[in-house]
Amino acid sequence: QVQLAESGGGLAQAGGSLWLSCVVSGRSFSDSGMAWFRQAPGREREFIAAIAWSGGNTYYVDSVKGRFAISRDNAKNTVYLQMNSLKPEDTAVYYCAADQYYRRRYYSRPQSVDFYGWGQGTQVTVSS
Repeated sequence: QVQLAESGGGLAQAGGSLWLSCVVSGRSFSDSGMAWFRQAPGREREFIAAIAWSGGNTYYVDSVKGRFAISRDNAKNTVYLQMNSLKPEDTAVYYCAADQYYRRRYYSRPQSVDFYGWGQGTQVTVSS
């Protein structure tokens, strides 16, 4: 059973940066695509970024494209999310999740239902 542990959230000012990490166990990490999601208060959880198993292919939703960067270190079973130029609307609990299908690349927005293994999340709060 896959286990994920997110960390690195906190409080930032608008325009600032934060770096999130997610350590994965219980799955062949190097064969798995990974994604970041977020859930703001009163809203549904939304997909924001994905990275292919090899790290050579990424996909972002428009709201974070150019500001956020997803990356991974297969030697450390860890996926990262670098968040720059933060906005108050980025305030949410951030989660990572694993693709249930191995070795996929993301040339279009993947289906959220294809990801699983939710951790406890990490809170990101951006003040204006």
